[in-house]
Parts: sequence; C-alpha cells; structure tokens
Amino acid sequence: MDRADASPLELEAALASLRGLNRHFGSHRIVASFVQRWIQPGGRVRVLDLATGSADIPRLVADYARKVGAQAQIEAVDFHPSTIGTARRLSVAYPEIKCTCADVLAFAAGQPFDIVICSLALHHFSDEDAIRLLRRCRELSRAHVLVSDLRRGWLASLGVFLLTALIYRDRMTREDGRTSVRRSFSFRELCRLAEKAGWREFGAARFRFARQAIWIEPVAR
Repeated sequence: MDRADASPLELEAALASLRGLNRHFGSHRIVASFVQRWIQPGGRVRVLDLATGSADIPRLVADYARKVGAQAQIEAVDFHPSTIGTARRLSVAYPEIKCTCADVLAFAAGQPFDIVICSLALHHFSDEDAIRLLRRCRELSRAHVLVSDLRRGWLASLGVFLLTALIYRDRMTREDGRTSVRRSFSFRELCRLAEKAGWREFGAARFRFARQAIWIEPVAR
C-alpha cells in the first residue's frame, strides 16, 4: 500500500478493507472520542488528517461537526495519487473536505490547524521519520494533536493473522497488515518517539484491539 506503483485494483480493494478495519476494530472509536471532546457545538474548527488513506477519518469528523452545528474545514493529505482519487470520490458529498496529494513529512499550510490527526500510519515510517512526522504534527497544530496506531504484541499479531485469513483476504491487505504488525511500536517505544519529537505534557493510553494513542491538548486553567 506504500508503493507508488501499486496496482489500482488491488489498492482499491485494500482501501475498502482498511475502511472496514477502521470502522469495526477501534480506530474510528478512538478518533470519535477525542473529536467529541475537541469540537464545540456551534464552533469553527480547522482539521488536518495526515496519511488519510481514502479519507474515512475526515468524513467521520465532518459528520460529527455537522451533527453539533460546528463549521469544519478539513484537509486530508496522502502521498499516493490513486488513494487521493478514491478519497475525493468518496468525499464528494463533503464540500468541507479538501483532499491533497502531498508527502506528509513535507506538507506545509498557510496557517495552523486546530486539530491534527494521524491514524494508523506511524508504523509505516522508520524511527527517524516517525519522529519527523510527530514533530510535524505538533508544528502544524495550534491546539490539539492525536496520533493513534497499532500496538505491537502477540494479540495484534494473532488478530491480524486471523482477520486477513478469514475476512479481509485480498493480497495487499494481507501483506500490508501482517507487515504492519511486525513494524508497529510498543507503547513505551511510541512514548519515547514522542519525547524525541519534542512533545511535552502529552497524554498516552492503550486501547482495545491492540491500539494505542498519544495526544496533545491545551491544559485547562
């Protein structure tokens, strides 16, 4: 899924599988819990989703903003042109979402965002680039940052093996999922990466389905 020359048909199948995994195995639940805390009813908010895939997270954010009467401007960024094409097609009913093809490590914006999200992408990067990405998330946000990812361990390995053997059986999802588990970070490693990226006074927690997250939010006074 990381390859620029990935087969369009295989990529489309893998993106559909990823949307299902996000919806049923924790990623949407994690993001929703923070979005509900950070987006105020009737407010205005600028949101950035890095390594967005087919933009299911931005659509989740947009749906919640609409529900509470908030005005949201959301930018969804991914490096793969075919992936961004799928994101645009699936987001056609969401004019508040702008899908941008760009390298997330080099992406720059004219003004900071209120919320920066990066979900299930960090393990695709080397330690050095993961630190760069975490630093970039912090630089692009003036308030809130959420980075969620897989958590390495036997439960994740077993779960992904069974899911890709029994349910999400397309070749790209099977190979990407099993590789992702091997490359994912432990909870301690994730926190250490955040510290090396200059994160201070950040939150961190483990979640169900071998998920974990780190986040930054303004301290209430």
